[in-house]
Amino acid sequence: MSSNKEIMRQGVISTGGEDTRIFPDVEACIDCGGCVVACKRTWDSSVDEQRISISTMLEGQEGAQGLNAHSARALGQGESPGETAVPMQCYHCENAPCVSVCPTDSLMKQEDGFVQVRDDLCVGCQYCLSACPFGAPQFPDSDDASAQLFGTGGTMDKCTMCEERQDVGKGPACAEECATDAILVGNAEEISSELERRDSGTFFNDVAMEIIFGEEEAQVF
Repeated sequence: MSSNKEIMRQGVISTGGEDTRIFPDVEACIDCGGCVVACKRTWDSSVDEQRISISTMLEGQEGAQGLNAHSARALGQGESPGETAVPMQCYHCENAPCVSVCPTDSLMKQEDGFVQVRDDLCVGCQYCLSACPFGAPQFPDSDDASAQLFGTGGTMDKCTMCEERQDVGKGPACAEECATDAILVGNAEEISSELERRDSGTFFNDVAMEIIFGEEEAQVF
């Protein structure tokens, strides 16, 4: 396992703990797509599967004067953040909406904190897709028209936060290979401290933060 100094440099602060989360530093993201490539290569996923994607907000727009590189600060001041790239994936939320709406208990939050899919129970209803505010659930084999009528949306797939890698002390592939360390892995306090050290902030609003970290842990940000 890498030294603490090296882990911090990679954005992977700690792994495998019960409260471990994955969270983006949007001010560090340069929309290079390296995380997407790392994920696909690591898990040999098909062209139609995209467990992580980069969403570009306000494309082509400049941020408020003096705040162009400080998206979170701009939002906090009620100003436009300008063009912002946000790595979007399953954040393995503490209060995961996908888990609460799944009618077959296919989705479950494990004791170790990971939100996982039991493929044999998924009926392709896509309720989780409607419930997730981050667009994490994917249905690579879906027929959307058929799903609307019969619930045959195929089996749901999403980011697993590379649980198998964390079990052996490695970080998620997307985080370890991010050229700018824009994907952070650790508990809430560790992630908050690292964002503060970088003079970055959180791009999501209070409601989203409480979904991801839970009401109590969200207070550390």
